[in-house]
Amino acid sequence: MDIGSWLIGATPGMIDLGLFVVRIAIGICFVVHALGKLGLVGGGTMAGFQGWLEGLGVPFPAINARMAMISELTGGMLLALGLFTRPACLVLIGTMAVAGLIGHKGAGYLITNDPPGAEYTINLAVICVMFILMGPGAISLDAAIF
Repeated sequence: MDIGSWLIGATPGMIDLGLFVVRIAIGICFVVHALGKLGLVGGGTMAGFQGWLEGLGVPFPAINARMAMISELTGGMLLALGLFTRPACLVLIGTMAVAGLIGHKGAGYLITNDPPGAEYTINLAVICVMFILMGPGAISLDAAIF
C-alpha cells in the first residue's frame, strides 16, 4: 500500500463502519443531554432548564424546554439506531440552531468563553448535516428496512 492510498483511500466497509461509530456516539450524546434535562444525568432538571429559558426571554419556556428535550431524546435515539436518520438529523439541526442562536447568543464561538460560546451546538449540527448528506450507512436500521 502506498502512502497516498493510506492517507486518502477508503473502502465502502470502512466508510460504513465510520458512519456507524459516529452515529452511535453522537446519538448517545444527544440522549444524555435529554436525560440531563430530565434530571436523570448530571445536576440539571427540567425546572432548571425551563427557568433558564425563561430568563433568556424565550416564549412559552415550559413548552420549549420539553420540545428541546423530546427532540434530543427522540432524535438521538433514532440517530444511534440509524432509523429515519435524515429526518431525525433535521430535527436535531433545528434544535442546535435554536440552542446556538438563543442559548449562546453573543457568547462567541468557543465553549470555554464566559458565558460559553456556540462551539458545541455548531459542531453537533455540522455532524448532523454530514448524516443528511451521506446517510446512515449500511450498518443501520434504515439500510435493513428500506
